[in-house]
Amino acid sequence: MNTLSVKITDNLHYIGVNDRETHLFENMWPLDNGISYNSYLIDGEKTALLDTVKITKVDNLLSKLTGILGDRKLDYLVIHHMEPDHSGSIKSVVDMYPEVTLVGNKKTQDFLEAFYGITGNFLEVKEGDSLDLGDRKLTFYMTPMVHWPESMVSFDDKDKILFSQDAFGGFGALDGPIFDDEINWDFYESETRRYYSNIVGKHSKQVQMAIKKLEKLEISMICPVHGPVWRSKPEKIIELYDKWSKYDTDEGVVIVYGTMYGNTSIMAETIARVLAEEGIKNIKMYDVSKTHVSHIINEVWKYKGLILGSCTYNNGLFPPMKHLVNVIQMNNMRNHILGVFGSYSWSGGAVKSLRGFAETCEYDFIENVVEAKCSPTVEDLDKCAEIAKEMAKRLKA
Repeated sequence: MNTLSVKITDNLHYIGVNDRETHLFENMWPLDNGISYNSYLIDGEKTALLDTVKITKVDNLLSKLTGILGDRKLDYLVIHHMEPDHSGSIKSVVDMYPEVTLVGNKKTQDFLEAFYGITGNFLEVKEGDSLDLGDRKLTFYMTPMVHWPESMVSFDDKDKILFSQDAFGGFGALDGPIFDDEINWDFYESETRRYYSNIVGKHSKQVQMAIKKLEKLEISMICPVHGPVWRSKPEKIIELYDKWSKYDTDEGVVIVYGTMYGNTSIMAETIARVLAEEGIKNIKMYDVSKTHVSHIINEVWKYKGLILGSCTYNNGLFPPMKHLVNVIQMNNMRNHILGVFGSYSWSGGAVKSLRGFAETCEYDFIENVVEAKCSPTVEDLDKCAEIAKEMAKRLKA
């Protein structure tokens, strides 16, 4: 059994675990590279466990916990977030340390009883309250809807450490490295943005509120519940979350198409080629039937240009494209230039639906719309080229 724990500072230990077995996070989002569930243990004058892990990893957590505490008791279990990937092992910890005091806010207590039937031994904290651990103190700040209503963070006044729950986290198991100065950021950046766009992005307004609330703190380290511990450059992940939650985008275009027999993809290829001729270097193309929406959303969050193309299916959008559009709407994605195109055989519907989607968004819409009957003609492809030229023009404006 892996009992590895990592010392962060005096009396503060990383006792998180990696999950490379789960295929889908929240049973929706692919975990091709796994994910970490981070838990932290303070063993100073008093002892405090900060969050637990998914129940499937409870044995690993308890082994690390008892390995450090030995015969000492656990005084507190601080619960920053009640989603079961972090709260799933709470009952097991309580069974092992029945006198432990659970620390959370009022909504935390409601979830504890609803999920696990746990009552009693609970210390309710509110905005600005502190927990005295003897040689250090934790001060609590409420961050509701980042990304659950009970979500909160705590700040260690001694070492200037922010325990940030899901905020500032990311996908990807920690394959040996634990700290930001140990990882290959080229890999983790995309997985961190994918986590933000898939899980947190819908609540970007609340993320902005949380960032502004925490600006007054002198943060030297960030310990999230997913992804690396930011001990070297915590300002880097704050800046990225600030950028993403402001919907700031880079120059580039994501082209997503839905096709049954290849005709719509020919139109997409034309658009991509003309974009390249117009000097756009960041072009991402996806067949919506082949690439999971998780990865597409990640790129859409990054780049300003978005071009959607769909064949008509039962007088409407091709079902995988309809799903993508629904996810974009659900995540309240903003600040894009949008172009649309499509094809049909005997009756249209896809392009009409994409136009309807455009009307629901606050996007800069390109009115040049192409809808080919069966196979695209030379004239249709010329119109596709015009979409590309107009997209490039607006991106460079």
